[in-house]
Amino acid sequence: MEQQKYADLKLGERGAIISILAYLCLSALKLMIGYTANSEALKADGLNNATDIVASIAVLIGLRLSQKPPDQDHPYGHWKAETVASLVASFIMMAVGLQVLYGAVMSVFEGKQESPDLLSAWTGIFCAAIMYFVYRYNKKLGEKIKSQAVIAAAKDNLSDAWVSIGIAIGIIGSQFSLPWLDPLAAVVVGFLICKTALDIFREASHHLTDGFDEQEIQAFKETTLSLYGVKGVKEIKARNYGNNTVVDIVILVNSNLDIRDAHDISTKVENILMNKHDVYNVHVHVEPN
Repeated sequence: MEQQKYADLKLGERGAIISILAYLCLSALKLMIGYTANSEALKADGLNNATDIVASIAVLIGLRLSQKPPDQDHPYGHWKAETVASLVASFIMMAVGLQVLYGAVMSVFEGKQESPDLLSAWTGIFCAAIMYFVYRYNKKLGEKIKSQAVIAAAKDNLSDAWVSIGIAIGIIGSQFSLPWLDPLAAVVVGFLICKTALDIFREASHHLTDGFDEQEIQAFKETTLSLYGVKGVKEIKARNYGNNTVVDIVILVNSNLDIRDAHDISTKVENILMNKHDVYNVHVHVEPN
């Protein structure tokens, strides 16, 4: 099972690399057309994609570091490396988002007199289509290998597609004697960059502080209680090591059971949680009831 996990991480690198290549091309295109067509919104979207490059590189580095086997300093492995990388990426994205916001707000107050060239709107629509296809690929890959990092990257791809559509609408709207719609769209992009950074930070910090979904823990408990020989669950805890779930559980069994029978029950608990809920590792402690 462990080798399959490492193989999945290796496969997940493909999604990160595709995202990096797409963001590199689209960021360069948006920034070039944004400056040429005088569109604040498209330039902001180009900077948005530049931060996505950093985030995707962080995911790629994290996926590669996570594949390192346990060593003397990391007896539990390096699974959390991608979570740390996501945390770093969120700080970088927030810094760029605030910079985009500042520039866009200044443009709104200065009062833009000329509407951007309509070419910038077509660029936004073209880029949205590209990002939608990247989203579909990463979503399918993330679900196949059950990688939270790749699925999160896919969601970011989709949000970028919607941002580009919104940019195009703002630019088209600015053609109707409303040039201020373009910098206003840039303000919206700045807020979206900051929101994405905050969401990534919240999820990464939640995992790093051993936060876990209570509903999943309840599902683990119900599955354990359904096993013959388990009289009760005294305590159950779970945490994440990267994309791997680790469960610590204390079960109650009949006090008259011998050690071998109690051990067999604990093995059944391990197997059913690993097979039914895709738990990476289960530590079971048995107490008499």
